[in-house]
Amino acid sequence: MAKKVAVVGAGVSGLLSLKCCVDEGLEPTCFEKTEDIGGLWRFKENVDDGRASIYQSVISNTSKEMSCFSDFPMPEDFPNFLHNSKALEYFRLFAKKFDLLKYIQFQTTVLSVKKHTDFATSGQWVVVTENNGKEQSAVFDGVMICSGHHVFPHLPLESFPGIQKFKGQYFHSRQYKHPEGFEKKRILVIGIGNSASDIAVELCKKAAQVFISTRHGSWVMSRISEDGYPWDLAFHTRFKIMLQNIMSQTVVKWSLEKVMNKWFNHENYGLVPQNKYLLKEPVINDDLPSRILYGAIKVKSRVKELTETSAIFEDGTVEENIDVIVFATGYTFSFPFLEDLIKVENNMVSLYKFIFPPQLEKSTLACIGLIQPLGPIFPAIELQARWVTRVFKGLCTLPSERTMMEDIIKRNKKRIDLFGESKSQILQTGYISYLDELAVEIGVKPDILSLLLKDPKLAVKLYFGPCNSYQYRLVGPGQWNGARNAIFTQKQRILKPLKTRAIKTSSTFPVSFLLKILGLLAVVVAFFSQLQ
Repeated sequence: MAKKVAVVGAGVSGLLSLKCCVDEGLEPTCFEKTEDIGGLWRFKENVDDGRASIYQSVISNTSKEMSCFSDFPMPEDFPNFLHNSKALEYFRLFAKKFDLLKYIQFQTTVLSVKKHTDFATSGQWVVVTENNGKEQSAVFDGVMICSGHHVFPHLPLESFPGIQKFKGQYFHSRQYKHPEGFEKKRILVIGIGNSASDIAVELCKKAAQVFISTRHGSWVMSRISEDGYPWDLAFHTRFKIMLQNIMSQTVVKWSLEKVMNKWFNHENYGLVPQNKYLLKEPVINDDLPSRILYGAIKVKSRVKELTETSAIFEDGTVEENIDVIVFATGYTFSFPFLEDLIKVENNMVSLYKFIFPPQLEKSTLACIGLIQPLGPIFPAIELQARWVTRVFKGLCTLPSERTMMEDIIKRNKKRIDLFGESKSQILQTGYISYLDELAVEIGVKPDILSLLLKDPKLAVKLYFGPCNSYQYRLVGPGQWNGARNAIFTQKQRILKPLKTRAIKTSSTFPVSFLLKILGLLAVVVAFFSQLQ
């Protein structure tokens, strides 16, 4: 009999988990507390407790070819970066294609997830839910937690002396929806993440003045990169990862700074990070520098104190007549229905590979999407779900609790070295390295050296081209026959929504392909030379 799996939440993580369960012959039931799918990406005018909330203008920071699901490319006429409504449309297409809605119980809240009395031998869970005031209990062989980590706002008012005296309006960025109602206001946005930058840029079109306060600064990147292609297509390649691995840290850091300052000099704009050599997630915003350039946004240091109408900053400057303060100070995450099974202690999440609680006698509970990779999150979520469902089915096994804890501690130390100790970086990890790590567990990591002999054209694409999700459908469990073609046709899907005006195209000799072949051969020669 098929194992029964409870999936908590019908956002991106929940939908991917449902499909992976079905692919592995498991029997999933998804509990979604709202009336529809989409999670974070489904915009609503009102802010609901216990549900992620976004502003109306949210657009993805990662491109469609890098974000799409591995066996379901986005339609070629979709724009390269998606408005939240377009992303939701894609999720609906995905759910329809794989007939996922029939597994979802809407308007059903999970009240508790507890070990069954014989958990030590069965690994089963008792899940209590509530729908229309009626409670129900059911037993499941596995549980996938897909409820996200953008639900509970972090609002550290104690760090802002004088906030009690402030006479203006203040709220967390989670409450922000659109710029109407903020006309002619003097607005202070606290924070320098993607939400803070988006909100500041949007508000400054209507406000009298917008200030953005940052403690540490941030690198800022545009969505547009080399030759006008999406930034992540050029940024996330195996070749670049190889260069980073063989170069000294000094050279890597110098190179990073050069790349980040190529668009504009961050020091001149007051945005240069306090520790510019930490690999923190950059802000992706096409408009922030120009808004600073013409004075609509002014960058300020950390807020030291607030008065009834003004903000006093760490550098001693004062801005008077502040009408509104927007706290874009991030989120905390919590799973009250789990009874402390997932813990955050000493600035560390005790989850093996950000997924499995190591202390359980049976590995039948997993967190999906509780991660912030330095790249698109959807491919990471999908590989997590693929691995978890194979663990639940008994096709993959986990190491001992001791080994898992050692890995968690080691990973956390590396995380701090790379990304720093800020609480906002607790879930941060690398991108390609993490995808490959999960792919090895499943048995789907492509062997590029082997492909160089069998299919050199594909090997070149995999090594020098963008590392997107299709790569993990070429071989092994879940292999998709369309993966190779999807890799070779991605340029077509990138350019299709851009070429809306018919023009004559010029033909060029593909010298770049020859150079990539020579480069790959040089890498192979160097690899075998090290073995001798």
